[in-house]
Amino acid sequence: MSDTYTPPKVWEPAESGGKFSGINRPTAGAREEKALPVGEHPFQLYSLGTPNGVKVTIMLEELLEAGFAGAEYDAWKIDISEGEQFWSGFVEINPNSKIPALVDRSGATPFRVFEGGAILQHLAEKFDYLLPRANPARAETLSWLSWQIGTAPFIGGGFGHFYEYAPEKYEYPINRYAMETKRIFDVANNQLAKTRFLAGDDMTIADIASYPWLGNLYHGAYSGSDRFLSLHEYENVGRWVKEIDARPAAIRGRMVNTKALPERHDAADFDAVEDRGLFEPVRKRADV
Repeated sequence: MSDTYTPPKVWEPAESGGKFSGINRPTAGAREEKALPVGEHPFQLYSLGTPNGVKVTIMLEELLEAGFAGAEYDAWKIDISEGEQFWSGFVEINPNSKIPALVDRSGATPFRVFEGGAILQHLAEKFDYLLPRANPARAETLSWLSWQIGTAPFIGGGFGHFYEYAPEKYEYPINRYAMETKRIFDVANNQLAKTRFLAGDDMTIADIASYPWLGNLYHGAYSGSDRFLSLHEYENVGRWVKEIDARPAAIRGRMVNTKALPERHDAADFDAVEDRGLFEPVRKRADV
């Protein structure tokens, strides 16, 4: 770094610059009174097509693909760049103001589930799918799920922020988080040398949680960071990513709450995306 920074005795908020500087504040809670829309399906998802959001849309599409009609959902886009996560309606569902957030309206009393890992576990247990019932398989799955939850901040808020979004590029934080991101890939690569999926021979919610993060980087997120990080070296991760890429539910799930499909209210919504040719880039990534 060209300039050193000496922290004051007491920190005070200041304009930091960067893509999200106008949104980030050191306080929680609603900033605007605005209710959220509600659709007709059992699950109401309020999210965005980021790696954390895609976890849940892929899970819901996997459930529907497996024949669980009760997993029908409405997906409403929450534009975090516009601060919609601070609407009062969203804060009521997730006081942490982060996507994704879900309302389960399948029973007599609707209730909220927030944070991606909690939503995946809730849906898996509700439908008895993609989460083994018994140990040691269950413990292995939940361990890898927790691993993903713990590592995502190093990839996104660490490497991704300083490599892509920070107002200036500094060597120390980029090197620090590049090293950690490569270590995370190495952990997954070593495991996937022994097993087809992270927790064993069958796909689980651990894979659904991890795939959007590792897959996005493997395919060049953050302005080609795959080359910068030499991610081609992790051949087992690449094999795993490409297998999930090609799953029909993953292809659909990656479309939801993006420019291609801002809202999803019915399976027929994908037909309109197909008609506009917007499935092709996603299919091309999957080599199908």
